[in-house]
Amino acid sequence: MVGEAESGQKILQFLQRRLNLPPTLLHRWIRTGQVRLNGGRCKPFARVQTGDMVRLPPFALKMAAQSGAAPIGTANPASTPPEPDQNAAVPLPPVVGTEGPIWALFKPAGLPTHPGTGHSDSLATRLAARYAQAAFKPTPAHRLDKDTSGILLVAASFEALRRLQEAIRERALIKEYVVWVHGRWSWAETRLLRHHLCKEPEHGYEKMRSVGVGTKEQAREALCLVRPLRVRGHESLLLVRLFTGRTHQIRVQLASLGHPVLGDAKYGPPERRAQTGPMRLHALRVILPGGRVFACLPDWTGEHAVGVLPEIMTVPADLRPEVPGAGSFPLAGNEDI
Repeated sequence: MVGEAESGQKILQFLQRRLNLPPTLLHRWIRTGQVRLNGGRCKPFARVQTGDMVRLPPFALKMAAQSGAAPIGTANPASTPPEPDQNAAVPLPPVVGTEGPIWALFKPAGLPTHPGTGHSDSLATRLAARYAQAAFKPTPAHRLDKDTSGILLVAASFEALRRLQEAIRERALIKEYVVWVHGRWSWAETRLLRHHLCKEPEHGYEKMRSVGVGTKEQAREALCLVRPLRVRGHESLLLVRLFTGRTHQIRVQLASLGHPVLGDAKYGPPERRAQTGPMRLHALRVILPGGRVFACLPDWTGEHAVGVLPEIMTVPADLRPEVPGAGSFPLAGNEDI
């Protein structure tokens, strides 16, 4: 039976999550009628709803058990976020707040959002392991770079995941960061940064670059708003609001202006990469379309500590025409969001 947390998925997705079997195999079962939805044949992209009955071929559960999947008849919803327990077999980051099936976690620097080359440990794999028996395993709705700390939203139901991803596509989810950069930031007012970024190979790896408009077909526009918070010596603390979500966007845009992020081993000046310690980029705040705010200060100490939560950034009226979809964001002086 389809649980509430699973409602709205395509049946192929539902079976992949429940059975942990190859999609090609599941697709064949559906196509040949071995999978039935409420007693009838179905298409792979038919959507399941709460209470729907899914019938499987008799050998499916044995194959699923061998794959390590939860038993399809006994899976439970992940209805509550994890308690902070660093002694657990699968420790998870602390929960900053919740909004129903949406959880805001504090992802520490050094923990990848998803597994990748060279690192199997990640927030996604820890969630999957902690909630192995859940009907829908809680899933990160977006990502933060491995060395970026801060607020990361997790969806504990498919409908929550769909709504969050839709909000991100429509630029209705507000994300703000604090960042320490090299150099004295010379602009006193809030400034809109607009670049075109693309991936280019460098020493066997891919690296994002800022390029001229029209020079690279694959380049994509990157927009963010920057407000200075503090300038100290040859370093500056900035508040950044993202309007687009390009790979390494904040790091590349600031580096292209001569202000690389402190501790950035990829985009920082070569002579300083081994001298600055951890990367000083933190996802400070996320605001949901309904106005719910999740925020947490970085755990930086010493001269880079940030002890006061900055006010929510606003879009100055003169910059609104330059920001596509700026209607989703508040005007300067209007904090009612």
